Amino acid sequence: MGGTAGKRTAVIGGGAAGFFAALSVSAHHPEHTVVLFEKSNKLLSKVKVSGGGRCNVTHACFSPALLAKNYPRGGKALKKTFSHFHAEHTVDWFTSRNVPLKTEEDGRMFPAANTSQAIIDCLMREAQNAGIDIRMQSPVSDITPLGEDSPGFDLHRERFDHVIVATGGSPKATGFDWLRELGHNISEPVPSLFTFNMPGETVTARMGLVVKNAIVRIQGTKLTHQGPVLITHWGMSGPAVLKLSAWGARELEQRGYSFTIQVNWVGHAHEAEVIAEVERILREARQKKMANACPFDLPKNFWIYLLEKSGINPESPWLELGKKGRNKLVNTLLNDVYPVRGKTTFKEEFVTCGGVTTGDVDFKTMQSRIVPGLYFAGEVLDVDGITGGFNFQAAWSTGFVAGKLSGV
Repeated sequence: MGGTAGKRTAVIGGGAAGFFAALSVSAHHPEHTVVLFEKSNKLLSKVKVSGGGRCNVTHACFSPALLAKNYPRGGKALKKTFSHFHAEHTVDWFTSRNVPLKTEEDGRMFPAANTSQAIIDCLMREAQNAGIDIRMQSPVSDITPLGEDSPGFDLHRERFDHVIVATGGSPKATGFDWLRELGHNISEPVPSLFTFNMPGETVTARMGLVVKNAIVRIQGTKLTHQGPVLITHWGMSGPAVLKLSAWGARELEQRGYSFTIQVNWVGHAHEAEVIAEVERILREARQKKMANACPFDLPKNFWIYLLEKSGINPESPWLELGKKGRNKLVNTLLNDVYPVRGKTTFKEEFVTCGGVTTGDVDFKTMQSRIVPGLYFAGEVLDVDGITGGFNFQAAWSTGFVAGKLSGV
């Protein structure tokens, strides 16, 4: 990479978006000196812990238009960015650097090595090869545009021609004050991707069980999602719940995280179909204990829980199930209700709804419309995706496009 005679670019933030932005600058402008500032003593910390330590790199959705539909906020703007760099490009980028990815049944993509360290090692190796100057424990909370007569920025008493902000999301509005002072509009941050707490609910005794295909609806709203639900010691989680929390981030915050969910535990089945299935098992397994003959794809212990919740003795044979018991069971299967009182966020992996508003940024270049020469990448923007690799994809895409420094 070029030395002091070339231009200088600062990247603020040592996460996925920051690294990808820095590498993109080096690839597109090898004459630039690139300095990456990280406030902590850790690099790529969210990459390390994501996906249970495996790193959900992206999602196997290779249409930019379809990919953009997985973002509760910023999807429309991201379509412009994805036209330059999307999931297929991410796969090619890592694969060409000897980090092949694998696709799981639900479309999530992980390194074939099954560890996030493979991604971290690749990014660190590329940064070293590019000669990027990485400065740890170097927080940046103020950048000063030098003005039209002397374009560029003062940052840490050094002059830079361009600055890319990739500081990630912030759980506090004050984390964006320095960007407000530059004239940017900030959408107030609230948590996204959180689990539902259900204090005192007996369902938590079944923690660890997964119902593969449930439909979860938030009463009093249009919010509904289908997918796996995980029972936890504090309530419910899993893709269906996490996606609901993302799409409903602002509305649920306004409700003080106090609301009621209605769960259909058998997925798409309508009442008539469920009744028909119960009638079938009544005929075919009359003598069997109800606990041992479940007509639906449910974990046995959870089926027993639903029987008990319906006032049915799991040890009784099917032939003893009367019409009243049948109706109660069908209603529990299709319309099970739980009060939610609070949330749990993943501290290491927190995702925020909020940040620099999309209207302040040209998503074809990721340059600020307010301050020329200033670019944005990643979760510092009011952009966030549902669970499944979409937030990392937004980081790779916006970082790559920001690093091109279009027009330079």
